[in-house]
Amino acid sequence: MFQDILVTGLVNGGIYALLAVGFSLIFGVARIVNIAHTAFYMLSAYAFYFLLVKVGMNFAVASLLAVVLVVAVSMLCYKLVIEPVREHHAAVLIATIALGLIFQESLLIGFGGHYIGIPGAIDGFAAIAGVRVSYQRLIILVVAAVALSGTWLLLHHSRFGLAIRAAANDLEIANLMGMNVKRIAMFTVGVSVGLAAIAGVVVAPVYVVDPLMWQTPLVIMLAIVVLGGLGSIQGSLVGAFIISYVEAITVFAVPSGAYLKGAVALSIMVAVLLWKPEGLFGVVFEEER
Repeated sequence: MFQDILVTGLVNGGIYALLAVGFSLIFGVARIVNIAHTAFYMLSAYAFYFLLVKVGMNFAVASLLAVVLVVAVSMLCYKLVIEPVREHHAAVLIATIALGLIFQESLLIGFGGHYIGIPGAIDGFAAIAGVRVSYQRLIILVVAAVALSGTWLLLHHSRFGLAIRAAANDLEIANLMGMNVKRIAMFTVGVSVGLAAIAGVVVAPVYVVDPLMWQTPLVIMLAIVVLGGLGSIQGSLVGAFIISYVEAITVFAVPSGAYLKGAVALSIMVAVLLWKPEGLFGVVFEEER
């Protein structure tokens, strides 16, 4: 059981890290609570299915094109739906919830409500610490590591990354220094959703795809970013693996634990909000500075 928990927590942690880091990135720059973040993850899985199975594209080409298409859709949604109301946090929250529901109902109409299985790129298993792990799950780990490393390099070794970090540190000062804050926010949305889209593509062959698949990751992602600290990328990364291993322990060690993992994640989120509202690596709320 220990080996099962170790491997399962590692694989799921990679998926959660992609989602949570992307969510924290856009919150840190534009203070946008994007509830539709995991809906883009779902949209990417469906786009990948359509291109791979219906169109008949190559696995790698379908993966890349699905991510590009979803990123383009996200930037369009930001420009048309979110940017006009960005200064009103409640309106942004409502708009992103509406976007998630629109994607859900559109996919329900277009593909039906049944579960869809997608063939993996590689068949077979590898033995890790005495546990058989499919090669497709190993792909998740490798892709998550590459994507997160690439994001770190982008943020710390490029002019665009410097602009993102400056805007995240103080949006008003960045604007006064002549930076195009609106453009920075829009491209940050693209990077943020790109991470979610990558997660959707690598998860699709491992789990089933359905129009409600965005809801459970949303709950877990919110728990992660609250635990790590809103807007903290480092906190999101650490929080992803903490929640992932707590979830794995719940599933493997607790009777009927598979039905309790969402409740456990929410309990952790509530406990952190009561004990340390800024999270493990976050800063105090802006109005308290």
